[in-house]
Amino acid sequence: MRSKRRPPGTEQRGSSDDLRVNERIRIPRVLLIDHLGEQRGIVPTEEALKIAQDAGLDLVEVSPQARPPVCRVMNYGQYKYQQKKKAKSHKAHQAKVKEVRLHPATGEHDIEVRLRQAKGFLEHGDKVLVAVWFKGREMQHRERGETLCNRFIQELDLYSKLEKPISLDGKRMSILLAPLTKDEARAKAKAQENKPAAPVPAGPAPKPSTLSVALKPAPERPRPGQAQSAPAPAPAPEPEKK
Repeated sequence: MRSKRRPPGTEQRGSSDDLRVNERIRIPRVLLIDHLGEQRGIVPTEEALKIAQDAGLDLVEVSPQARPPVCRVMNYGQYKYQQKKKAKSHKAHQAKVKEVRLHPATGEHDIEVRLRQAKGFLEHGDKVLVAVWFKGREMQHRERGETLCNRFIQELDLYSKLEKPISLDGKRMSILLAPLTKDEARAKAKAQENKPAAPVPAGPAPKPSTLSVALKPAPERPRPGQAQSAPAPAPAPEPEKK
């Protein structure tokens, strides 16, 4: 027995890419909603197309299952973009584990680069495996690996939580950091703001100077335009005694 064919315009639509647009709408009459959101009622499809063309927009069949199908006047390209953006925002991000490799002899510059990389991974929602790899006699300095792991824990504290503590597996020492949720990040940031500042240690009081320098007063200079006083006359010599 042959299956019945659906009337034109009643096929199932899976996504915005399958919607009929403009001349692809072959149903004779549609329920029209214009670009201002006003319902125009049931109109001939040719008239609906002319209204869309006059507005410089597209006629899109948004509800093909309705009787008659519902068509809307809109910018179809912008509509598809908004639909894809909405679907992307609803898609959950699957966290990945990103590895950051270090060695006991890793220099300060490279450590700072790895810290920035780890921070970027955490902000993107991924977990970070901080791994310190030892070679040969470096196993005798495992405290260096512990120091590096603790530094990553402390400096990334505002962006992560410790999911797996320091562990040694063969020649690899590692920790696993997980990104914070929004509530956890806000709580940590607030706690950091309310944290009292560390007191500044007071230095030794300055010793008073034991030397005092006596300064002689400078002679007074005559002001401009003021007559200079004549020097005092020398005393007369005493007469000789006979």
